Amino acid sequence: MIEEGEGKTSGGDPTVESSATGGVAGTVAILGRPNVGKSTLLNKLVGEKLAIVSPKPQTTRNRILGVWNGAGGQIVFVDTPGVHGARKELNRFMVGEALGLIADVDAALLVVEAGDEPPGDDPEREILRGIEAARRPVVLAVNKVDKVKDKTVLLPRLAAWERAADFRAIVPLSALSGSNVQPVARELLKLLPEQAPLYGPETLTDRTERFLAAELVREQLFLRLRQEVPYAVAVVIDAWEERAGADVVITASIVVERESQKAIVVGKGGAMIREVGTRARHEISDLLQRPAHLKLTVRVEPEWTTSPAALARLGYRA
Repeated sequence: MIEEGEGKTSGGDPTVESSATGGVAGTVAILGRPNVGKSTLLNKLVGEKLAIVSPKPQTTRNRILGVWNGAGGQIVFVDTPGVHGARKELNRFMVGEALGLIADVDAALLVVEAGDEPPGDDPEREILRGIEAARRPVVLAVNKVDKVKDKTVLLPRLAAWERAADFRAIVPLSALSGSNVQPVARELLKLLPEQAPLYGPETLTDRTERFLAAELVREQLFLRLRQEVPYAVAVVIDAWEERAGADVVITASIVVERESQKAIVVGKGGAMIREVGTRARHEISDLLQRPAHLKLTVRVEPEWTTSPAALARLGYRA
């Protein structure tokens, strides 16, 4: 088990061949509008839950790196927040995390929904303009094909997407079920430079256990809170104690903007925060592969989503 503060190591993925020892290697940005399945696809590709997932759009706030190793080489995937109309400072940070990455990667993976009419909405057009300006090769992943009841519409839509941009490949898939996911990696390998792996074979992500644990708490808040409240919460790990018995005690703060939001997060008689804590603790224990104890408190930090200083203090740094 890695020490807290290091990047998480890989536990292995039975769907992926043995780790890369040669061939090609490079970075790939996973891009798209909110809620198209980017994080689900990352998790399925690398074989472990790195990015949190919820039915709500804009769940992902930070870039999440995941390392895929296969017989043909190594792909360093970078999951990004969904590109959307940004009004608050937090939203502008999220969009910047996505669009600002394009020039720094070797290739891009644009994820769209199979039910969408090409050539896509404004965020997708903005992403394609950024990819074209940076002269990066791009593969299109057409996700959620399992949700299209009339399969006869798929071929015309795929053909329309093919005309919309210079995609090196178009792969229809279902990230949720894993159907046709691995061909995405094979197509991306063709676009990467010949070089040694960028990370060792045991590295799965450069994110720390502390970061991933905070994200798992935030995931439970997104799954259980309604309306605007999830978008006004942040999670900060205040203390992380490794104990001799091989367990870990984690103390975390849930930050909200208003007292009314704090009351909702705590719940009647503390019911909501207990449920969030219980479910997050199980997820964290699975992540760390050892017992975890989680202590949660809620504090109010007014208008933190609009304050650059507060955003930086809470971990949202450009």
